Amino acid sequence: MLEALVLGLVQGITEFFPVSSTAHLILVPKLFASHNPEMESLGFDVALHAGTLLALVVFFWRDWIKIITGDKRLFVLIMIATVPGAVLGVLLENLVETRFRTPLIIAGGMAVFGLVMLASEKFKSRKSVRDVGLKDALFIGFAQALALVPGVSRSGATITAGLFAGMERKEAARFSFLLSMPIVAGACLFEGRKMLHAGGAGGLQINLFIAGVAASFISGLFAIKYLLKFLQNHSINTFAYYRFGLAALIIGLTVWSVR
Repeated sequence: MLEALVLGLVQGITEFFPVSSTAHLILVPKLFASHNPEMESLGFDVALHAGTLLALVVFFWRDWIKIITGDKRLFVLIMIATVPGAVLGVLLENLVETRFRTPLIIAGGMAVFGLVMLASEKFKSRKSVRDVGLKDALFIGFAQALALVPGVSRSGATITAGLFAGMERKEAARFSFLLSMPIVAGACLFEGRKMLHAGGAGGLQINLFIAGVAASFISGLFAIKYLLKFLQNHSINTFAYYRFGLAALIIGLTVWSVR
């Protein structure tokens, strides 16, 4: 139960903070050293993502109603921006789930994109979500596709791309979160279909399922609200420095395990 709660908290926070949820979800289970098959099952992974999807729905439902009923242009741009990540995610699924998930690739993605995040803060920020055009949407959409590389971070890539496109920090984060909803929903449906074909939730206990969903939902709500507030007056440099530290930790643990 403790492991389910911790993994849910980690998923909810790192899904939205620009620090790579993949890197954390690989590191954190090692702290438990339990090798619990339920915690590593596809069913539990889908449950955690369902929790973060629910957080997005609850936090942004008013925005989506306004977009669908009164700003169809923005709706179309979000759908267009979703395409690159969705297509490449399906085409590169096996590669992403196997060869890309090595410690050095994850650490490299953390460090390199941390430098990119620092560089993005040098650009003048003035645009809002309403000012996003087709070129901006495509640029941010292809940046989202880069998050297929573990360590890059979906929110980190899209917020950084928004800054490069001239968006204000909070607005870049808001567009990132709006853009994440279709891709997270699609991932839940895609992984859920695979789970059903594999025979269901793989014996996952209902109490662990509920704990994981609740933890990722609550921490996801906190992460969205906090990050939007934080970026009003602070840069994303703090997260870049955190990424450097985590990359160094991953490399250090890898070298230690080899020795």
